[in-house]
Amino acid sequence: MSLTPIQAGAPVLDTAALGRLMPLYLWLGPDGRIRGAGATLGKLFPGTPLIGRELMDLFALQRPRNLDGVADLAAQAGTRIKLTQRAAPHTSFRGLAVPLTPADGIMLNLSFGIAISDAVREHRLTDSDFAPTDLAIEMLYLVEAKSAVLDELRDLNRRLGEAKAAAEQQALTDTLTGLDNRRALDRALAEAVRARRPFGLMHLDLDYFKAVNDTLGHAAGDHVLARVAAILGEETRTADRIARVGGDEFVVMLPGLTDPKAVERVAARILARLEAPIDYNGAPCRIAASIGITSTDFYPAPEPDRLLSDADRALYAAKRAGRGRVTVFDDGLAGDAPRSEAARPGAEA
Repeated sequence: MSLTPIQAGAPVLDTAALGRLMPLYLWLGPDGRIRGAGATLGKLFPGTPLIGRELMDLFALQRPRNLDGVADLAAQAGTRIKLTQRAAPHTSFRGLAVPLTPADGIMLNLSFGIAISDAVREHRLTDSDFAPTDLAIEMLYLVEAKSAVLDELRDLNRRLGEAKAAAEQQALTDTLTGLDNRRALDRALAEAVRARRPFGLMHLDLDYFKAVNDTLGHAAGDHVLARVAAILGEETRTADRIARVGGDEFVVMLPGLTDPKAVERVAARILARLEAPIDYNGAPCRIAASIGITSTDFYPAPEPDRLLSDADRALYAAKRAGRGRVTVFDDGLAGDAPRSEAARPGAEA
């Protein structure tokens, strides 16, 4: 089959040659029916012969709008057109309409435009489905290369973010017990005070811990500290914050629990658990604990440093009173220097 030249003397191409030049062409007769189509277009409609079908049966014309037929489309010669495949996957096309002779109708030269990546994937197109002069495949290679680079950058950013989060978490964690460290506690206290969230505070110091280190070694001491951390976790709520703030010292922050009696009950449970010997390779490690308590309810304007100092004063008072007990801070202890400013009790801790 040959196409009638647009004007006398113009070269004539058969549809096979035209298909090699423009794999996405459509030749429409004056009646709007397809007379010829590129092989790639045929691949997009598997099992559907294109020849003889009306254009509007297969495509929805998105631009220009309000056209009644091929004659109107021919009048738009040189205007960009946009078509969408009516059937799934509704591939989009862009192109130009070129009028032929009145008897021969119109020629549409189509491309995928920015939808080329989707079209290649959805219709399993290859390099042979495009004209040799078409840079579409080269563009796809660039898109894939860019996508690969972006994926690698995203993965790198993810790994850097995870490493940063892990480093930050490590900086806020006591390596032996897995509890918060002093830095994490200070941050939590400051945040709670700034947000005006009430809480109770317990400062716990182990009694007779030095004897464990002296008799059984530091490995036994580490084992005891890890067990104490576990007991504190078991006897407090998930929302409570537990921090190891010294060698054998712990602070427990209890959000919303400001009644001293309620905090004392928690402390009493902890003391009872710590009175039981902790086994280390068959050897019993006997410890106890002294606990000082304060609460944000005690202050018109709570301050983290004041809370910690007063809990420490109450703890110091518990030590002086005989150890293994709980003391709640009151105004009578306000004149006592915290242990950061005074010597510890004379007996071993």
